[in-house]
Amino acid sequence: MTNPFPYAATNYQEDNRGQFHFSPRSGWMNDPNAPLYYRGVYHLYFQHAPNALQWDTMHWGHATSTDLVHWQQRPIALDPSIHPGDLWSGGGVVDCGNDSGLKNGDHDPIIVYSGTRGVTVFYSLDGGYTFQTYDGGRKVVVPEGDSRDPKVFWDPVSQRWGMVVWSDAGGNGVDFFSSDDLLHWAFASRFKAGWLFECPNMIRMPFDGGYQWVLHAGSGEYYVGDWDGTAFRSDWTTPQKINQTATHAGAGYYAALNFSNLKGDRVVSMAWQGENYGSIWTGNASFPVDLKLRRTADGIRVVSTPVSELDTLRENTRTWKNLSLDSKAARQLLAGVRVNTYELEAVVDVRDLQRLGIRLHTGPDGWFDREVVYDARAQELNGVGLRPQNGKVKLRLLVDRGQLDVFGNDGDVYQSFNVNFDGLPGGDGLELFAEGRLRLDSLTIHELASIWRPLGEATLHTNLGGPWYAARGQWADVADGKQGKSPGDAFYLSTAKGSDFTLDGDVRLVDGVAAALTFRATRDASQHYTVNVDAAANVVKLWRPGRDIASVPLQVERGRTCHFTVQTAGPNIKVALDGKQVIDAIDTAHAAGQFGMNVYNGTALVQNVSVR
Repeated sequence: MTNPFPYAATNYQEDNRGQFHFSPRSGWMNDPNAPLYYRGVYHLYFQHAPNALQWDTMHWGHATSTDLVHWQQRPIALDPSIHPGDLWSGGGVVDCGNDSGLKNGDHDPIIVYSGTRGVTVFYSLDGGYTFQTYDGGRKVVVPEGDSRDPKVFWDPVSQRWGMVVWSDAGGNGVDFFSSDDLLHWAFASRFKAGWLFECPNMIRMPFDGGYQWVLHAGSGEYYVGDWDGTAFRSDWTTPQKINQTATHAGAGYYAALNFSNLKGDRVVSMAWQGENYGSIWTGNASFPVDLKLRRTADGIRVVSTPVSELDTLRENTRTWKNLSLDSKAARQLLAGVRVNTYELEAVVDVRDLQRLGIRLHTGPDGWFDREVVYDARAQELNGVGLRPQNGKVKLRLLVDRGQLDVFGNDGDVYQSFNVNFDGLPGGDGLELFAEGRLRLDSLTIHELASIWRPLGEATLHTNLGGPWYAARGQWADVADGKQGKSPGDAFYLSTAKGSDFTLDGDVRLVDGVAAALTFRATRDASQHYTVNVDAAANVVKLWRPGRDIASVPLQVERGRTCHFTVQTAGPNIKVALDGKQVIDAIDTAHAAGQFGMNVYNGTALVQNVSVR
């Protein structure tokens, strides 16, 4: 049996790690599986390779939340060393009426479905935390051709359960099955469509006093139609998209599923975002959205808005109202704003406007990481049609460290992207760009708190304030401090800065060449001073890019902890090793900068970093 929780400690502050989008502690993540709500807890299962940074043998990872916003990772739910078959994408339900007859104790059975070339059933009797295999892993349905991604839904009209499974028999399409007990299934019908590839989903949604059914694929392409208990029918000939971006596997939106067992008619959906990665994880979940059907000038459409629980993260709100701005004034409006993770809401009168750009994560030299553009002439938001309503458009942006969600006119446009925002300090500005006259009814910026706790360094003992971040390499919390691994130079830096100071720290070279303390560094560590123990040269060395300033012979022992004390006064730099001064040097290159640590061509461990 594998370790059910094979994750090193993390404070979720790695570079590019989303602060309000769920990502796994470590390892690979792709499709959401069987999202469901049970007794006050939202359960999100997901495709997971816990010990790899790329797609590998699939497990079902597991996270829970009580508010759809703050998530806590749990032990693995389905493990291939325990549960048979290909544990690929699937859905799940809460069997509140014990239709399956599996109930044994206080909890309602939670039943999930997975497998390729046939569907395997697993069930939980402890509220969704551990799962047993039903009937030895016997496949309860086997569609023709290649098949995968079963999703189960309840039809209150026919009073029967339905299952939709993708298969390629005769081309892309889905097979529908029906059941009274969630365990024995009969073939009902097949629906073919070229766009209907992978991860199908069927959702019953309220509309105009009644209900319509939405059938969508992994791409988010969908038809609206009717379900009669055995077959889906639609008069649509062209699919629409829930998310108006490139929506292929591995893009910023794919394989969305909605939570089952929600109260009332609420439909909450989450998708896989595959382009986000960092030193210890790959992939994240999209921020949850509420889905609704709305009648538009183009017909019935699915619209998406962030779940209202987002409001609990808001802090430090700023608002501007009733402004009329020319291009210069628009650029200057947000000149003093510095934000990192935030929500932006705007109502814009576009009747005198040709084009509006919202530039995100701007820097001091005029650069920016991303621009959200509304073209009033073409009536397009980021290239997607968005008509003004009474001459105005509503824009809403969620800006995270590795994610950007864009909403137009309360969900008429929904776009989710993975964006590698510059997470280094100094790149957190915001700017408006306008062609024509910009009339703002309102503009509001809510800074958003992190969903992760604790926010500090988990195992590194330090008195340095400000967040820490990785500048190259893989950095992880281990029991003895902060551990870095890299085939070259890599740095872990605090945003705290100093010019004249005493810096103390313990460094241990675990394997490889060098472990070090860094000081007076730039934010990307392109310039710095570093003092290290170097096992290749057997020296203590003070250096900066372009110059070895001083070195002293030392028989470096891997695995031994060395205590450095660095004292600086203007250009004078003194270094003591284990209480004995070994270097006294003069260098004028860098007068001040950030503190941090360094590893070169190996593994290093650093602890007890303090400045006085």
